[in-house]
Amino acid sequence: MTADSPDTQDKYMVPALAQGLSILALFGRDQASLSAPEIAQKLSLPRATVFRLLHTLQSMGYLRREADERQFSLGPALLGRGFEYLASLDLIEVAEPILRALRDRTGLSAHMAVLDGREVVYVARFGARTTIASSVNVGTRFPVHATVMGRMIICEMSDTELAALFAEKSLKRFTDQTPVSLKALKVLLAEDRALGYAVSQSFFEHGVSSIAAPVRDGAGKIVAAINITAVDAYIDRSAMHGELKDAVLAASAEIGGWLCRAPARLHA
Repeated sequence: MTADSPDTQDKYMVPALAQGLSILALFGRDQASLSAPEIAQKLSLPRATVFRLLHTLQSMGYLRREADERQFSLGPALLGRGFEYLASLDLIEVAEPILRALRDRTGLSAHMAVLDGREVVYVARFGARTTIASSVNVGTRFPVHATVMGRMIICEMSDTELAALFAEKSLKRFTDQTPVSLKALKVLLAEDRALGYAVSQSFFEHGVSSIAAPVRDGAGKIVAAINITAVDAYIDRSAMHGELKDAVLAASAEIGGWLCRAPARLHA
């Protein structure tokens, strides 16, 4: 977002707040630190404006200045609030020991993700100990339609809900297996509903095999998905549809069972 972005013309927008949030949005896994001139260039903002914004964000703890005094990185206030948000999702607290046990039982990386718009966001991860672990981390996002985790979360959505989620006629292709239309996606979702789980081999990323299952709350609503993944390792199809699938389904059922018994605050 720049100072002249159409979004900032909304009379209810607070430009300085929007600019400050735009600065924070520049940082990520591939851009851990930035200098003031780099930020000014990326956002097309005057350097004086950037200086004031950086000073404010640093004073509030949302950014911190690196040892060289020139680079800035995300500060403890922002990181702390992110972890507080994740910790507030009691679903994660329930799921973590079960996912850890699933990792130990199968020897494969175990994860949980929730839906955020048209993406799944990974909120828990336990990397494999004896094989090459998956490269995803907590906070990693993937497109819903192109991943089995995403399909598990939306597999029981109504036609109306799916049409609202995927308004365009075509969906982005990532591999030869990616559904590129809502009609094609619905075919896969129908198969997912019938099975109660989903299996993929190089579905989203070459060399990655995955078995995923939905997680339901006390009301039976799908609130998340879990999976196990193997990277650059062939897994026999009978194992994926056999003991590995059974392990994932058992873990998802155990998480759901705890959510059924959990206090009402977990679902508030």
